[in-house]
Amino acid sequence: MNTIKYKILGLCICLFAISNSSIAQKKKATAPAATSYTIDGNITGLEDGTAVKLIPGATHSSELPVAETTLKEGKFTFMGKLNEPRFFYVVFGKNKGSFPLMAENAKIKVTAAGNVSNDEGQYIKFKDVVVIGSKAHDFYKKETAFKEELDKDYAAYHVGIDELSNKVGKARREGNKKVLDSLYSTEEWKTFEAKEKAFFSKVEKTTLEVIAKHKATWWGPFFMLTNYSYFTPEQKPLYDQFSDAAKKSYYGQLVDKDLNPKSLIGTSIANFNLKDKDGKAYNAKDIVAGKKYILVDFWASWCGPCRKEIPNLKTAYAEYAGKGFEILSISIDKDEKAWQKALGQENMQWHNLLDDDKVSKTFNVKTIPATYLVDSKGVIIGDNLRGAELEAKLKELLKS
Repeated sequence: MNTIKYKILGLCICLFAISNSSIAQKKKATAPAATSYTIDGNITGLEDGTAVKLIPGATHSSELPVAETTLKEGKFTFMGKLNEPRFFYVVFGKNKGSFPLMAENAKIKVTAAGNVSNDEGQYIKFKDVVVIGSKAHDFYKKETAFKEELDKDYAAYHVGIDELSNKVGKARREGNKKVLDSLYSTEEWKTFEAKEKAFFSKVEKTTLEVIAKHKATWWGPFFMLTNYSYFTPEQKPLYDQFSDAAKKSYYGQLVDKDLNPKSLIGTSIANFNLKDKDGKAYNAKDIVAGKKYILVDFWASWCGPCRKEIPNLKTAYAEYAGKGFEILSISIDKDEKAWQKALGQENMQWHNLLDDDKVSKTFNVKTIPATYLVDSKGVIIGDNLRGAELEAKLKELLKS
């Protein structure tokens, strides 16, 4: 009899445990999603008191921090709310070092080892960066893993080229065309350029693939923003392929704004100072003094459409420079050597200056090539005039 009682009691306990487990799993499955995020960081190798900032990335604009704190015993915490996952940089010191973080409403833990360099800048490098708790960050890492292979490819084709590259750089700086032509004709340089061309073809292919792969969600426009520093008209088809949901997303709207910037026609430009290839500073006001119309042209060495437009600019300059027309080209290149190389190849006969990351912003440059036709009073009277359109406008204005 007791045996039967114990068997029944044991069965009841098992059923009770199973029932509780089922209820717990059901509660867990129906639990509401987190409505805020907590980012707990643990960083080794940096001094207490080091500033830590959470700064939005993937916006093509200089952003202010959404949160700031300092390291205490190597730890920091950020808290906030997001409508959807967002890309940030965790920035240390006075922009001395950073690492990316895709945040979402969840409890996120970050660990990393920092190392401060001994040079004057005391820049910080990070290794062993681990982010736990953000599914969006895990997905971001997975989808951008191809960049590690590209980094290896880049390093591989630069092996052994330093000496020749230094000679080429010296010849460019000195404007020694004879030496440049001699260096360019060597088999070593031809091999290097062939490998470089193959590398950038691979970069373009993998970039287009990751964007197209996510054309139905916000990840598509996000990857457009992270893979292109600036947009050109060539990228418009990439945006057009996105679904309505992708276009209406936060990052989709940023892409749209960059690809279709508001017109500045009717506004006045401010004076500015920039340097030429020799490091000489020029005042825009002095360059355009006495000119009737000035075309301010923003371009870059890596921008195909910009380079294709240069012959048209040369034609317009040859025709109308004597009638009061001037061109002022401003490169947004980050790589000054690439800019110098392009200048040597293009041989433009007007002032060419290098942007300081401020002038292009005052013109609201979001895509290149970007041109602004300015009158003698400094008022913008036309924008994005190229080829035949520029020719027609100048003919109309300078017909006398």
